[in-house]
Amino acid sequence: MPDPSSPSAAGPATWPARLWGSAYVLLPLTMLMWSGNIIAGRIASGQVPPMTLSFWRWVIASLVILPFAWRSLKADRAVLLQSWPILVVLSVFGVAGFNTFSYLGLEQTTAVNAALLQSATSPLVFLLAFALFRERATPMQLVGVAVSIAGVVLIVARGSLEVFSHLRLNPGDGFVLCAVATGAIYAVLLRKRPPVHPLSLLAAIFSLGAVIMIPFYAAELMAGRTARWGPEAGLTLAYVSIFPSVIAYLFYNRGVQLLGAGRAGQFGHLTPLLATLLAVGLLGERLHGYHLAGAVLIAGGIYIASRRGAQAA
Repeated sequence: MPDPSSPSAAGPATWPARLWGSAYVLLPLTMLMWSGNIIAGRIASGQVPPMTLSFWRWVIASLVILPFAWRSLKADRAVLLQSWPILVVLSVFGVAGFNTFSYLGLEQTTAVNAALLQSATSPLVFLLAFALFRERATPMQLVGVAVSIAGVVLIVARGSLEVFSHLRLNPGDGFVLCAVATGAIYAVLLRKRPPVHPLSLLAAIFSLGAVIMIPFYAAELMAGRTARWGPEAGLTLAYVSIFPSVIAYLFYNRGVQLLGAGRAGQFGHLTPLLATLLAVGLLGERLHGYHLAGAVLIAGGIYIASRRGAQAA
């Protein structure tokens, strides 16, 4: 599979090349697919245990991507073998850890709480980028973070301070916060990824993620927790294995490469908004004025934080 980031010598860039070069298209699409993962995780709770869902998600994702990545994997084999420590770290935090904690959380908390807590990803990315790599956030980036968080809070609190004040942190929320932390670490450490083809990177970390999940999946089975497979559970597994996995990770890694971890992480504020819209469309929930007001704040915050004038010198 050719690298879509390489411009064609025969003429103007094709639409896949233009898409691959636009973080402002790739990252919103990523957040849409990850928003669907929140809905899917909530639907799967009670049918497919979290370790089972995470293990089979990465097994299937690995099988899907390997045929496309095979040629690049052979070409990148030496670099991948030399870079195995960072590949393991990326797999632990960004593949096995993030998604397993998310599914554990969605067993015990609502999708609304999960979406609210995920708004902490962006400021945590900025904090970790500074702590690990001295990547400073500018005042305008911090303003953008605050504006986007205000939009997230407005949506999940349904425009009511009373509703927001009654939200309580339960064990499920704690797991979601663990997912937020591992996801932020993954985003920041992506700058250390080896210089290989994007498909090689994904095939490597997906396969390692599946291997890492084996003992946890086995422990869940030995504890007597098995899946109740049916059409709904099967479709949920198929969705999370392809869209939030293969496609979204490919898009997200490219977005971080184009914008940097801090600016790319700001797009994470779209996830609660899009999850709300999906809930309206798929679960029949009503759309209210505060959804639209929150959407304006989230979009405004992303614009403020990501525009060129807001970047650190």
